[in-house]
Amino acid sequence: MTEKNGNFYLSTAIHYANAAPHVGHAYEAVLGDIIARYERSRGRDVFFVSGTDEHGEKNIRAAAKAGLSPEEFVGKNSAFFRDLYRELGLGEHAFIRTSDKEMHWPGAALLWKKIEAAGDLYKGVYKGLYCVGCESFKLPKELKDGKCPDHNTYPESIQEENYFFRLSRHRDKMKALLETGEIAIIPAFRKAEVLSFLEEGAEDISFSRYKGEIPWGVPVPNDDEHVMYVWCDALASYISALGFGRENEKKFEAFWPADIHLIGKDILRFHAVIWPAMLLSAGLPLPRSIMVHGMVLSGGHKMSKTIGNVIDPREYIARYGKDAFRYYLGREISPFEDGDFTGEKFIRAYNANLANGLGNFAARVIAMAEKYFGGKIGQSSEDVPLLSTTQTVLENHKTEWYSIPYVVEHITAPHYHGYFENREMHKAFDEAWSLLSLLDGYITDYEPFKLIKTNPEKTQAVIWNLLYGLFYVADFIAPLMPDTAETLKEHIGAKIGTDGVPESFEARPLSAPLFARIETKEGRAEK
Repeated sequence: MTEKNGNFYLSTAIHYANAAPHVGHAYEAVLGDIIARYERSRGRDVFFVSGTDEHGEKNIRAAAKAGLSPEEFVGKNSAFFRDLYRELGLGEHAFIRTSDKEMHWPGAALLWKKIEAAGDLYKGVYKGLYCVGCESFKLPKELKDGKCPDHNTYPESIQEENYFFRLSRHRDKMKALLETGEIAIIPAFRKAEVLSFLEEGAEDISFSRYKGEIPWGVPVPNDDEHVMYVWCDALASYISALGFGRENEKKFEAFWPADIHLIGKDILRFHAVIWPAMLLSAGLPLPRSIMVHGMVLSGGHKMSKTIGNVIDPREYIARYGKDAFRYYLGREISPFEDGDFTGEKFIRAYNANLANGLGNFAARVIAMAEKYFGGKIGQSSEDVPLLSTTQTVLENHKTEWYSIPYVVEHITAPHYHGYFENREMHKAFDEAWSLLSLLDGYITDYEPFKLIKTNPEKTQAVIWNLLYGLFYVADFIAPLMPDTAETLKEHIGAKIGTDGVPESFEARPLSAPLFARIETKEGRAEK
């Protein structure tokens, strides 16, 4: 295996193609795109992959209900996911489909053969409970009042011949890898859940389904009577997307192992136990980390058509723009806890932080630059440090003298990058808005709209500092709101020096508000 040489590999989960995507899918995609864009901005070559999980009993049943063949049904829903990702403004990314016989099946088959060659597959008869919604077998202790707690349905009793994977053989090794952090679980408190599962004993698991019952799936090599169990097939997509199993494996050699598998908390066991055990068996390198995000609720409840709290991401994107929608998901929701999304909360955050906050501030500063100096602002020798009013936002960094460039370089930027390293992206973006607050206080202190009458040179220095700070606000929010960041930089017109930082500006006014305020009536947006 070659060294990665700065390459970075990130995957989201691949999602069941049994229905159109919802806000939870949008959330994971946006989180992944934020990380991918950030890592690219740091000079890394990033491979970012998502996709659709198209086999399994759940998809077969949904297709039959829709009156379509499984192939037609999953093709239609897979297209919905790709359309959503385009509407969300995802940057460069790959998209893998598990029904793709050329791109995916060879890798899934080769992985199976490697596990089989290691002696970790055997035939047996499985008798137990199966949740179609989870596409997984359930132990009685995993049920609540006899029902799957995630789907509130009774699992079905199944007895059939399967291939089994010797998960038990890798239990101790997996435990050691997790305890030492060789496979990092982010956030760390999720690691306890996985270790608890291993402590209870990792039993061998079903790895195939009888083709007479489940005909739609990846064929088991050299056995026409079985297809791969949907999780075996789906997990293999993380390496088939890189060309594993195909003749040209250059991407696999360059990008594997994964730096981050980004997943929801409901599928942690599959990714932190079963998937690494499969790789151990096959003699392949293990992922470096598994990042586990929470669920997106609405009004404190799981989204349900019955309750009427379902959030359609496409509706919000169409009405308010993709950057505003990305903003809410990326900053207003912590990646490690369950978040809440309601129309009222979205509008409140939009008006406060986008319309009245970022949008209003940018318009004011750029307008002053244009009105007072024709947009051309050069660096001045005038001292215009932060005054006592703005010092209060610096918390423990108070001192007698600070410049805006100093704050950006020595306070905001280190905090921002530190949060990103810990994958606390929402806190990183908080730093951008803290800088924005500081800049707003800077206007209050110097009042350039009054200062221009008595001291034009000092006014120019003030506005140079404001544009300098706004340039870095745009830089910091670029992974979150790429279009907004690009628009800001275009209108700031920074001339970058040999040291890579702005020297002068040629600002031009915004033709329209970045974010028009949403007028509301009784907490709801007007139609």
